[in-house]
Amino acid sequence: MKYYSVSEYYKKTFGHKVYKLSLDAGCTCPNRDGTKSYGGCIFCSASGSGEFSSDRNLSITEQIEKAKLLVQHKIKNENLSSANYIAYFQNFTNTYGDENSLIHKYTEALKNPSIAGISIATRPDCLPQSILKKINELSKTEFPVPLKKQQKHFSIELGLQTSCQKSVEYINRRYQNEEYTDAVLRIKKINPDIHIVTHIIFGLPGETEEDMLNSVKFAVNAGTDGIKIQVLNVLKGTRLEEEYLKTKFHIMQIDEYFELVKKALKIIPPETVIHRLTGDGAKRLLIEPKWVSDKKFVLNNFLNKILYSI
Repeated sequence: MKYYSVSEYYKKTFGHKVYKLSLDAGCTCPNRDGTKSYGGCIFCSASGSGEFSSDRNLSITEQIEKAKLLVQHKIKNENLSSANYIAYFQNFTNTYGDENSLIHKYTEALKNPSIAGISIATRPDCLPQSILKKINELSKTEFPVPLKKQQKHFSIELGLQTSCQKSVEYINRRYQNEEYTDAVLRIKKINPDIHIVTHIIFGLPGETEEDMLNSVKFAVNAGTDGIKIQVLNVLKGTRLEEEYLKTKFHIMQIDEYFELVKKALKIIPPETVIHRLTGDGAKRLLIEPKWVSDKKFVLNNFLNKILYSI
C-alpha cells in the first residue's frame, strides 16, 4: 500500500533526510495550570508527552547539541556535514506562554545552521492571532542554512486526538472541535506554507471503528497537511492508568490496530503526509499495550500488514 511518508516529504523538501530533535520551551498547558482544568488530558504524562525532550533549564542551543547526540546512531553511515535537523518543540503547549519569550526561543533554534526548520506542537485553542502573526513574520526571515533557499521550514502540530464528542469529554481535552477547524483555517489564511500536522489517537475507550475513522475524515476535511496516528498508550502516573486499573478497558492489539490503519490510509488523500503510523513511547512508563515496546516486532507487522498488503 503506497502512501506519502514523512521521509519522502522531507527528502522532497530538503533534498536529503532530516531528523527531529525534541526540545523543551519551558511551557505548561491550560489544562494543567487551572486556566481550563488541572492534570492535563487523561492520557498525558507528567512531562507533557515530551519524554525524549532535553532539560528545559538548558538554553535552546545547548538542548540542540544534546539532542543531536541522541540521534547520532541513526546517521552514523551518513555524511554528517549534510545532515539537517528539525527543532521540535514537543512537550506541553508550545504557543502557551509569553509570546516574545517563545519567539526568542524559536529564533534561537532557527539561527543554528544545522536546523532546517521548526515544528511547534500546540493546542488549537492556544493559537491567538497575535502569536500566529509573530510566527508568520519569523517564517519570512532569512537565516544562514546549508539549503538552496534561505527560509526555513515551519510546521505547527495540533493535538486533535479525536473528533468524537463523548471522547472529547472523557479525555478532558477542554476545547471544542470547532476550535480545531478554526485554527487550521487561520493558519492557512495567514501563511499557507506553514505545514499543519494533526495528531489522532486510535483506541480511546468506548470508541468504535467508525468513530476513529471519522476523526481521520474530520482532520482531512479541515485541511490538515499531515497526520500522526498513534495507538492509545496507557502510561504510569496518568489518570488513564487509574481508569485502566479500575475498568480494564479494551486495549488494541497489533493486528486490530494495523487493520484499522489500513482503512484509514484508504480515506487519506495521497498528498497528505503521513508523519506517524506507530508510536514509540518511553518503555519505563508504558503499561499497555505492551506490543508497542518491541520495535522489531512492530516493524515486521507494519511491513506485513501495511506496506506489503494488497
